[in-house]
Amino acid sequence: MGDLPETRDKAATPPHAPTRDAFLGGRVLVLQPARGGGHRSGLDAVYLAAAVPEDVKGHVVDLGSGAGAAGFCLAARLPQVRVTLVDRDRTALTLARDALGLAENRAFAERIAVLEADVTARGKERHAAGLVPALADHVIMNPPYYLDGHVRMSPALARAGAHVLDERGLEPWARTATDILRDGGSLTLVFRADGLDQILTALRGRFGAIDVIPLYPRAGTPATRVLVRALRASRAPLRLLPGFVLHDGIGSDFTGHARAVMRDGAGLVLPRR
Repeated sequence: MGDLPETRDKAATPPHAPTRDAFLGGRVLVLQPARGGGHRSGLDAVYLAAAVPEDVKGHVVDLGSGAGAAGFCLAARLPQVRVTLVDRDRTALTLARDALGLAENRAFAERIAVLEADVTARGKERHAAGLVPALADHVIMNPPYYLDGHVRMSPALARAGAHVLDERGLEPWARTATDILRDGGSLTLVFRADGLDQILTALRGRFGAIDVIPLYPRAGTPATRVLVRALRASRAPLRLLPGFVLHDGIGSDFTGHARAVMRDGAGLVLPRR
């Protein structure tokens, strides 16, 4: 769903070289695999970062970060946080490290770290890799969207791994988020709207105060994505919030709100609990 970031120096980029993609109106520059060579972030990553509450402070862990688009956008938006990007894809993390050395990212680069680890691994393996209990004040994640066997796999292994969950579904992602969050820590994630039942099943018994925020391509159409925010070990009830419309009318123009999020780095204005 949604808009791809602006790609800089397109004509000068060799066919298989990483692309230099500008986010938030140029406040963030992400190096990403060439098309077909791995997962490429777009609108979902920007909205994930925008959905993190303004008052979040401390250490944010981005599980399944890829090349770092969401974590970069979050660090650019909230100067009071430090971010750790976590992924098992060594190539994506190399791109993230290289991007942190670019002048365009100087404003936030010192507040971002990179950690190679498998989010879905068992506890002992995760802990040995650095994903230790009570590591984070907040977790963000954009898990693979599709279940194994329900979608045609990409021939590119890195791309397939970023898009397809294994047979355990979202369970290991929720387990890891719960383990690394401190008491009272919070979670923000983005997922397919038709996978909301999978999210709620994975969070049950682990998180409460769940806010579900639909993203609608256009007014009057079904949501295609949901943002979910939750608090670890809370017993507060779930809320289904009004959500946000991305496009005006039938064309490709974005709403004023969507432009503010994507170009200006605005956060989502949501009702407080």
